Amino acid sequence: MTRVLILNGPNLGRLGVREPDVYGAASYADLVAAGERWGAENGLEVQVRQTDDESELVGWLHGAVDDGAHVVLNPAAFTHYSYALRDAAAQVTKAGLLLVEVHLSNPAAREEFRHNSVIGGVATGTVAGFGFDSYRLAVLAIVSRLAT
Repeated sequence: MTRVLILNGPNLGRLGVREPDVYGAASYADLVAAGERWGAENGLEVQVRQTDDESELVGWLHGAVDDGAHVVLNPAAFTHYSYALRDAAAQVTKAGLLLVEVHLSNPAAREEFRHNSVIGGVATGTVAGFGFDSYRLAVLAIVSRLAT
């Protein structure tokens, strides 16, 4: 069965609590349940993870390469400055795996410092601004790419 990791960076464990006007009212537990459901509906093995630790997130990307897992990545604040995360994400796509960058909000419509993504240039694609649905659309993008 095709594996997909939904990886989340800092503060995303606080979904539903942190700025619900920006990030929505659904919780991280809701995201885990939804991710697993989207996987089951599409014949994928989906695992959802979250960390506030940059090195752990880098390690998960290395593991994705080693295990042949595709990735949906919400790098959160690391989006804008983590070259370590960027280099790990590049390893995923260079290995021929799919990596979809995801954002709940639209970074381009927010503060200036959020407009730059160091991840976007090495990702297969980016889905942003659709709230929780951004994750579902990213999973569907992977399903679509795998079907071609």
